Amino acid sequence: MDIVTGAIAKLIPKLADLLVGEYKLHKNVKKNIKDLLKELESMNVALVKIGEVPRDQLDKQDKLWADDVRELSYVIEDVVDKFLVRVDHIQPDDATNKFKGLMKRTTKLLKKVKDKYGIAHAIKDIQEQLQKVAARRDRNKVVVPNPTEPITIDPCLRALYAEATELVGIYGKRDEELMRLLSMAGDDASTKRLKKVSIVGFGGLGKTTLARAVYDKIKGDFDCRAFVPVGQNPDMKKVLRDILIDLGNPHSDLAMLDDKQLVKKLHDFLENKRYLVIIDDIWDEKLWEHINFAFSNRNNVGSRLITTTRIVSVSNSCCSSDHDSVYQMEPLSVDDSRRLFYKRIFPFESGCPNEFEQVSTDILKKCGGVPLAIITIASALAGGQKVKPKCEWDVLLQSLGSGLTEDNSLEEMRRILSFSYYNLPSHLKTCLLYLCIYPEDSTIDRDGLIWKWVAEGFVHHGDQGTSLFLVGLNYFNQLINRSMIQPIYDGIGQVYACRVHDMVLDLIRNLSHEAKFVNVLDGTGNSISSQSNVRRLSLQNKKEDHQAKPLTNIMSMSRVRSITIFPPAVSIMPSLSMFEVLRVLDLSDCNLGESSSLQLNLKGVGHLIHLRYLDLSGTKIRELSAEIGNLQFLEVLDLGDNYQLDGLPSTICNLRRLIYLNIFHGKLVPTPGVLQNLTSIEVLRGILVSLNIIALELGNLTRLRELKVYFKDGSFDLYEGFVKSLCNLHHIEILSIDCNSGETSFELMDLLGERWVPPVHLRKFVSEMPSQLSALRGWIKRDPSHLSNLSVLFLDSVKEVQQEDVEIIGGLLSLHRLHIKSTHQTQRLLVIRADGFRCMVDFYLNCGSAAQIMFEPGALLRAEVVRFSLGVRVAKEDGNCGFDLGLQVWMYCGGARVGEAKEAEAAVRHALKAHPNHPRIYIDMWPRIAEDAHDDDLCED
Repeated sequence: MDIVTGAIAKLIPKLADLLVGEYKLHKNVKKNIKDLLKELESMNVALVKIGEVPRDQLDKQDKLWADDVRELSYVIEDVVDKFLVRVDHIQPDDATNKFKGLMKRTTKLLKKVKDKYGIAHAIKDIQEQLQKVAARRDRNKVVVPNPTEPITIDPCLRALYAEATELVGIYGKRDEELMRLLSMAGDDASTKRLKKVSIVGFGGLGKTTLARAVYDKIKGDFDCRAFVPVGQNPDMKKVLRDILIDLGNPHSDLAMLDDKQLVKKLHDFLENKRYLVIIDDIWDEKLWEHINFAFSNRNNVGSRLITTTRIVSVSNSCCSSDHDSVYQMEPLSVDDSRRLFYKRIFPFESGCPNEFEQVSTDILKKCGGVPLAIITIASALAGGQKVKPKCEWDVLLQSLGSGLTEDNSLEEMRRILSFSYYNLPSHLKTCLLYLCIYPEDSTIDRDGLIWKWVAEGFVHHGDQGTSLFLVGLNYFNQLINRSMIQPIYDGIGQVYACRVHDMVLDLIRNLSHEAKFVNVLDGTGNSISSQSNVRRLSLQNKKEDHQAKPLTNIMSMSRVRSITIFPPAVSIMPSLSMFEVLRVLDLSDCNLGESSSLQLNLKGVGHLIHLRYLDLSGTKIRELSAEIGNLQFLEVLDLGDNYQLDGLPSTICNLRRLIYLNIFHGKLVPTPGVLQNLTSIEVLRGILVSLNIIALELGNLTRLRELKVYFKDGSFDLYEGFVKSLCNLHHIEILSIDCNSGETSFELMDLLGERWVPPVHLRKFVSEMPSQLSALRGWIKRDPSHLSNLSVLFLDSVKEVQQEDVEIIGGLLSLHRLHIKSTHQTQRLLVIRADGFRCMVDFYLNCGSAAQIMFEPGALLRAEVVRFSLGVRVAKEDGNCGFDLGLQVWMYCGGARVGEAKEAEAAVRHALKAHPNHPRIYIDMWPRIAEDAHDDDLCED
């Protein structure tokens, strides 16, 4: 793929299409294209071989030849793409001027003829350049060392990366040493003082993992908590803002405050609060000294502050008082290293066969007890149900360095990680290196990353008709399986994002720099090369600079294919008119709404005719030019979280190649006949369905996997047309319906229950409309297997929840997250049985102030979050509702006196205190009781 073979892998099918397409090329041109195709196929094989060998083992001549061919492949693809755009790009005729329309069509025909000759000259010129490159490389004969055969593992659809709490050695360190330093137990005065602990050790030892494990264990014992990564070259204001937001102080004015004001605000906010704050990966003593002003030593309520760093002097600076402690992170012991290594490789914990014991010992010695190195190497050797042949272990051992020590840890860690990198298939190498466009410590959204891979051409079809996104998802999971990226889980145990370890990021940035794959501007003094070989730009200045000027190097920009801009760097956003072949443009969360110049700059987006990916989500734009319809190759368009948009141009529906379209809350109101153009669409969010013909046209979008629709004014015919269309969408995995049509919404839910059979792929169903549970009962009673994969059920305005509903829903074996809110509850007692909701992780049941929720012993054993409503008077009558877990309770006190509300809260807390499991509880009173309220005051709704 790209980093290994340049653009050749994508070029080969494009050139093949030129030969079989309806372009009527001259036979000599076709012959030249065939010759070029054969030459590129041969070069592709050679480049793949080169890509499997570490660059430090390659002959210099081979390196130069590979770089030349990769660079030339980009030029060839640009030539071919420009030809295809000119020939295939068809704009709608001007119906108001027939003569003008005729002139347009005539001009297009003339351009086609001209382009045929243009492509002929271009192909001939390309062949001449290839001959020059070949001559420099001794007629293209590449001799490279014999690389190790690729070590493959079975494709995974579920990440196998070990979670932090499962890592060998973590429990002992956390409970026996670090917890002792934090002194969480006991009642003496020392436990009440603010205590700071700094975890120090070199990269890969697991400092962040250990800090996270401690944080997850004790965070419930504090009033507020925060876990904030810092990293190298941080923006002080952003760090302070992140701490405040994480602690629960997300005020909109934070962006307007300077450093000193933020420190004071943080200091004031923490006064008399028992807080837990972890500041991860500090590199600078001065940065810590500045932050430390916010954490007053006068806090004597048992607060704890934990820092992590690789630098001893920084850790000493973090722990300046006598009752603070430095925790020196040590490598894993030999026994712990061996257990971690074997757990990752050998199935069913069968242990290590005798023939592998010595080579295992030698490999582990080189890993030096560093968890990151052990997991990475073990992942390269993991063979699923079968153990890799010993010969592959021997080859790996010979490839590793002399062993990890503190003196050469970075170099040797790179060598270890490099082995795993070169062990990847070529397409995964490209996908991994692409992650260097993200700043350090980023939480990288899984779906957004995969769609970028698709737009860049890194993802190729497997089976005919397979969704490119699903193929990319498999790539993503394989990178997790090989421990090259770290998964981030949501509340129900599903991977929604990933993180790149600092050491892995260091590796891929170096590799990317050598291969000229990505040019990163992060405000540390680097700059764009004046040469014309910049292909991908990542602008990620960490510090806001309002005096910065936009980039203006036209020569460097003309061949850029991808640009990703992170919010602080939006001020240097170059003019879009500078880009000629741009395929990916990501401006997500960059505030374009406050700058008229940036808004004006964005108007040029319609000229980016090669664009495949456009992300403008969260940019606060107010309008979108109708020229968006010119982007005939656009595959991904994300306009989410832009509530300022008054509406969207209907030309969006001219984008026939769209696969993903995300729009804020019904901002797209399609006109009849336009939806039928979107036949490639797989994800469609935010469409307003207002006409019956639009509802029926949805049925033509047969590739849809996710659909989010809105109904403003509904009728029976409209709902009937929608349900009819829904019956044609057999690949739906996520369905979300929002209807503000009052009582008519019940008709839609009834129709769904009577006429729609959910496909077995359905994973998530969201209904934000007044409805009854009769439809759900019908689906489950008719054939429960159709909901066998349903993991998320969200029903926001259910008329009433009956005990029968609770038991039916509780029988859904894959259900992990449940959100039900009823509006007219009549049945007072609802019992959550011990044999229901077996996989439930996040449970929400809000039946207002009239209902009483009872939990049988053993109910919701796997639940991590349980939230339910409890009326004041119900709580007073029976404060002990059978709680046997950690809970969050919404207590409705509208109409009750403040004294009654306080009595009810005390009754619940007393019952929980007496419970043998001592569950943690968070009680939210609604409406909230003012601090100065008197017992005789009423709690008004």
